[in-house]
Amino acid sequence: MDKYAVIMAGGVGSRFWPRSRKTLPKQLLNLFGEFTMIQETVNRLNGFIDTDKIFVITNKVQKALIEEQLPQIPKNNIVAEPVGRNTAPCVALAAAIISEINDEAVIITLPADHLIIDAQKFRQSIQTAAEFAYQSKGLVTFGIEPTRPDTGYGYINFDKDEIKPQVHRVKKFVEKPNLETAKLYLSSGEYLWNSGMFIWRTDVVLDEIKQHLPEMFRSIKLLNKDLSSSNFYNELDDIYPGLQSISIDFGIMEKSDKVYLVKSNFDWNDVGSWESAYELNKKDENRNAIIGDVFNAGSKDSYIYSPDKFTAVVGMDDVIVINTKDALLVCNRNNVQDVRKVVDFLAGQKREGLY
Repeated sequence: MDKYAVIMAGGVGSRFWPRSRKTLPKQLLNLFGEFTMIQETVNRLNGFIDTDKIFVITNKVQKALIEEQLPQIPKNNIVAEPVGRNTAPCVALAAAIISEINDEAVIITLPADHLIIDAQKFRQSIQTAAEFAYQSKGLVTFGIEPTRPDTGYGYINFDKDEIKPQVHRVKKFVEKPNLETAKLYLSSGEYLWNSGMFIWRTDVVLDEIKQHLPEMFRSIKLLNKDLSSSNFYNELDDIYPGLQSISIDFGIMEKSDKVYLVKSNFDWNDVGSWESAYELNKKDENRNAIIGDVFNAGSKDSYIYSPDKFTAVVGMDDVIVINTKDALLVCNRNNVQDVRKVVDFLAGQKREGLY
């Protein structure tokens, strides 16, 4: 069984403004330690997948910096989309490229910006999923056992009967619920968090794309898959903008009748907002996560980041304060999902460099 990895790294991470920008998005930041998030994603695969079998799908703006951050990955394996077209075209492009090498290879498709603490448990789940995907010709995802009624994640309703140890059939995917619904999901024991990670054979996922997204399949099949060819990016520029912008969840996973999950218990967070950064960082005795040159007087339950200049926060609770060289964000922790509105505003004002 030949294993490949595809890392999806085209996002902007608008909810992590002002640290995350179009040219330096969330996955290229070291939010939690020495390494950036995309470096951590690759590091988790060390010894499990050869570096020449790891592909990164990104965009033209981020390509050079990803090459710099991941020098172990062959430069041809870092593929720049000419325009963003969501995850289904990203998956189709990567699968078409890998199919030219090995049509029955198992592809592990991973977002670049997830935080996973226990790499060993993660690799064990990948191995279980890869073996099942190869043998069953199914589409496999990871269902993460929920630890709380979280409204920021999508959920998967699954059949409790095991097909194989840890492997279950997926009944349906459900969107991010309200709090009461999330509590019902948690108490039922029949729902898991949707991890957004996928494992499948190359030929299987291409067949599913052919069935459910036939126009996308026809377009991608026309593309010259030789990444070393001078014509590759010319053809990609011609074909890719015309592809339907749709997620792999909506385009394939919710339509297919061969979807399974591996029930997983590795410590996982999709790091979707500054609230995640608050939860995952160390706190002081007042439950503050403080990074940088900060004076705090009487503030509690807050995340304060200011490495470049002195910042004082006085008597404020439950706030996010992000102070960078050229921008300041002050946000209630209950409103972190609205940070993207700032990016939309700056983009509308054409404030280049600030978003």
